[in-house]
Amino acid sequence: MDAVDKGGADEPVRVQVPGQASAQLVSASGGEAADAKGQISWALFEWARNPYVILITIYIFSPYFSSTVVGDPVRGQAIWGNINGIAGFFIACLGPVLGAIADTGGKRKPWIGFFIAIMVPAMFALWWAVPGEGGLSILAIAALIVLIAVAFEFSAVFHNSMLPAVAPHERIGFLSGLGLALGNAGALIILCFMLWAFMLPGNVDWGFVPAEPLFGIDASAHENSRISGPIVAVWLLVFSLPLLFWTPDVEGSRVPVRQAIARGIGNVVGTVRKLRHYRNIAIYLAARMFYNDGKTAVLVFGGVYAVGVFGWGPLTLTIYGIVLSVFAVAGGFLGGWLDDTLGSKRAILVSIGGTCVGLILAISMTPNELFFLPYDAASSGPIWDLPFFATLPELMYLIVVLIVAICITAAYANSRTMLARIAPVSKMSEFFGIYALSGTATAFLGPLLVGFATHMFQSQRIGFASILLLLGIGLAGMLFVKEERAEAVD
Repeated sequence: MDAVDKGGADEPVRVQVPGQASAQLVSASGGEAADAKGQISWALFEWARNPYVILITIYIFSPYFSSTVVGDPVRGQAIWGNINGIAGFFIACLGPVLGAIADTGGKRKPWIGFFIAIMVPAMFALWWAVPGEGGLSILAIAALIVLIAVAFEFSAVFHNSMLPAVAPHERIGFLSGLGLALGNAGALIILCFMLWAFMLPGNVDWGFVPAEPLFGIDASAHENSRISGPIVAVWLLVFSLPLLFWTPDVEGSRVPVRQAIARGIGNVVGTVRKLRHYRNIAIYLAARMFYNDGKTAVLVFGGVYAVGVFGWGPLTLTIYGIVLSVFAVAGGFLGGWLDDTLGSKRAILVSIGGTCVGLILAISMTPNELFFLPYDAASSGPIWDLPFFATLPELMYLIVVLIVAICITAAYANSRTMLARIAPVSKMSEFFGIYALSGTATAFLGPLLVGFATHMFQSQRIGFASILLLLGIGLAGMLFVKEERAEAVD
């Protein structure tokens, strides 16, 4: 029998394996943790995945689709919302089942590879999203986006569920935060490259910017927007390889696929029925639903609020996105540090509390107000000659939102670590499937609340501020959560 050295309270847990000269670190799930290469490769998968979120769903492809491909920004936004709603429905229905299948069948990497194989060609195909005739129809584009979004979320279920088996017990928070930090760093690099290679050329005469877009890209044919699909496809394919090759997988049970599916479905049904036995986890997932919806709404509507209030154009918004991505990297590391220092629960409370304070400060800025106090923009003048963030309220809004971005990223890292700490080890993937469900089942709440409040009061400020309700409910719910591992219920 292997000898186990638990050490002191703050020391790493190690196990002495016969025939090996040194003890091996024990993972959070109780087995042997992955080596440094395996851990970094696990975290690098976030680097591979996250540019899709930035380029396709937020800054480049989605506005191009809504305004240019559809041709009507209002109708385009409605269609884009419906597309994501359909994707969310499939994720909500199938996420827990797939998690349960992973728990039954064991291995995660074959599933991750399967979803990568779906995403890469679908992303690349967005190159043919051309307005008018001659390209993909709106229905075809919608189908591709749904397919990518579903595969993207399902890959996250299996990737997240690997964390307890990969990370040493005392480093689980750090590794989770590292993954998110790398994800934001990758997105930042891609966004900066797009700006330098395709957006600025032909529009500025700066010496470090190419005179023409790279690779013969024709901006008049919207190729500078359409190229986002192939770029994220190649990026995902290349940087997923370390995970597939170097991160050790969870041992498989050698159960046939059909049997694993049948058992998986039965397990998730049983888990839902027995959720009353996991009261602590249920409270946590409910709290997360609300504060996660709030976090997402802040990210989505932060730029919308700024465009309406300050009149920001595309250049300012692009730089805004780049700057936020830079500071979001710090949020990943902050989340890991807070988690390892304070514990997951307290780290979440700090992160959500910081988001609430930041949101209040953000809505205190208008062209004529600074922290809710009158501001004479006419007499103050611009603070510099640059064509962005030229007034003090704009600059302060940027600074406040940067703090919010740090807190939100930290909360993402803390949230999945919290589940890894309280869910039964034997049902980890199943609960991460439910975790994915809790992040998507009520994803409509934030946009619906903001839209309702904005319309009711005819005020962007009040509409944006209404997100505080979701954050507050989530924060209050977390006060009743205990940071302790649940025992599996058969």
